[in-house]
Formats: sequence, structure tokens, C-alpha cells
Amino acid sequence: MRRSRTSSRTEEFREFATGRAGHLHRAACLLTSGDTHLAEDLVQETLSRMYTVWGRASRIDNPAAYAQAVLVRTFLTHKRRYSASERPLAVLPDAPMPRSGDDPALRLALLQALRELPPKDRVVVVVLRYWEDRSVEETADAMNVSSAAVRTRSTRALTKLRERLGGSLTELIAPG
Repeated sequence: MRRSRTSSRTEEFREFATGRAGHLHRAACLLTSGDTHLAEDLVQETLSRMYTVWGRASRIDNPAAYAQAVLVRTFLTHKRRYSASERPLAVLPDAPMPRSGDDPALRLALLQALRELPPKDRVVVVVLRYWEDRSVEETADAMNVSSAAVRTRSTRALTKLRERLGGSLTELIAPG
């Protein structure tokens, strides 16, 4: 009897992980400013942490949102742990081939501007508020901060992005 529950639990988690891995990876790529290798590591860590709590997942109202919160916390932990020892290189990481209609110059400009934001600003502005389309309150819950802190960080981060991209963004966007 125990074996069938474990097998069922494993199969349920496998289905969840298969269904969410792509979304988590895209969010992780945004968090890491396009570092696909680090994004893969973050997703792997997130899924392994999710597996350890999966037996209690019935008490989690929204496993997908919980996984997203785990991803964000894993990213922030990684940035705190390695912020003092690692330095960015001038060489861009491997990037996927652009799809039809994508503008590589625009993509690189946006990724560079994101790379220059502090990690918590990337979490708030890019991933949680705009990629995930979460409310201020949901973002605050995921980051364990107040709603006022999310609003303040959002305003400051968007201002920084506008300053960094300035007129160069309009130059990169092809007239439609």
C-alpha cells in the first residue's frame, strides 16, 4: 500500500514538473538576464525543493504559484551567496537563436539593462509584476516584504530601466 502511494506521489510530481518546467525556465531566464545555464540550475533546484514538500502539496493552494515563489527565493539566495565572489564578464552568455520576428539588438539591449538592475529589482519588476502579471500584494507575499516595499522598488526599478534604455530603445524598435 505504501509503495503505491509513493509511486502515485512521484507520478503526480512528474506531471507537475513536466507541465511547469518550461514556464519556470523562462522566468528564470528573465531573472538571470539571459544566463540560460544558471536558469537551468535554478529550475532544477526549485523542482528538487518542490519534490521534498510534494507530499504536503495538498495543503498548498496553488502549487504553480508556490513553485514560482520557490524559484524567486532560490534566485535571491544564489545572488546573496555569490555576489561577493563572482564578477560579470564582458562576453555575453550563449543565447538561443532568435526566432522569426525577434530583433537581436533589442533583445541584447533589454537583457543588458536588466543585468544592470539589482537582483531584487529584477524579481519585482520583471518576473513577478510583469512576466507573471502578479498584483502588488501577490508579489509582496512571494518576496516576504510589504506592499509598500514592492511599489517603491517597482517605481525605482522602472525609472532605472527608462534611464538606461532612454532613446536607444526607440532607435532599436523598427517602425511598424
